[in-house]
Amino acid sequence: MDLNLRKGDKVWVEDKDLAWIPGDVLDSSSGNKLHVETSTGKKVSVAPEKLFRRDPDEEEHNGVDDMTKLTYLHEPGVLYNLKRRYVLNDIYTYTGSILIAVNPFKKLPHLYDAYMMEQYKGAPFGELSPHVFAVSEVAYRAMMDDSRSQSKLVSGESGAGKTETTKLIMQYLTFVGGRAAVDDRSVEQQVLESNPLLEAFGNAKTVRNDNSSRFGKFVEIQFDANGRISGAAIRTYLLDSGEITCSPDNRP
Repeated sequence: MDLNLRKGDKVWVEDKDLAWIPGDVLDSSSGNKLHVETSTGKKVSVAPEKLFRRDPDEEEHNGVDDMTKLTYLHEPGVLYNLKRRYVLNDIYTYTGSILIAVNPFKKLPHLYDAYMMEQYKGAPFGELSPHVFAVSEVAYRAMMDDSRSQSKLVSGESGAGKTETTKLIMQYLTFVGGRAAVDDRSVEQQVLESNPLLEAFGNAKTVRNDNSSRFGKFVEIQFDANGRISGAAIRTYLLDSGEITCSPDNRP
């Protein structure tokens, strides 16, 4: 919010249907209200504290890949940047070291093939476009260089794509780490194959997702000294009950 707005300033105006819409200030700050003309041509009176400044150059680019680069880092600026990138199928965006993923609700196989994994293997963070493989690479290299366990938190609302993202992380770790022993099935495959059984006990249909997990999962992947996958374990946490409980380990 900004209390020092002037005539001609570009702003974001709250909208009940679209959340935020662009607008232009028609007069300088005086009194309790400002007159703003929205992108729909409608003129409204809004309290200055309810307006957010808009980047005047935002129309000249298709969004930034790291939102710490935004001129104004606030809710409407973040949502608009994600929308601009989403239209171009750029579903990943950084905010510093945090990766934001927007569910495309369609297949984008070119983003996850072996060629793409090879590009991110060994690449410094930020050198390539934002991707779940990039943050997976950071964790893997930190584990190898520092000989310390690493954690990755995947969170989001129902239907956001948490399960798919977790699968992609495991696929990448399998790609860069390989397996410690020859087996007909990779550790990743065994972990994924255990999912249907686990989900049968805790999934439900919600407004946003027909098959929503009603519990969280802690997936532990073990590596040997050479960085190859040697085992895995899954723990489930029942978050919808009155208290958080943990089931026995499910080891593939």
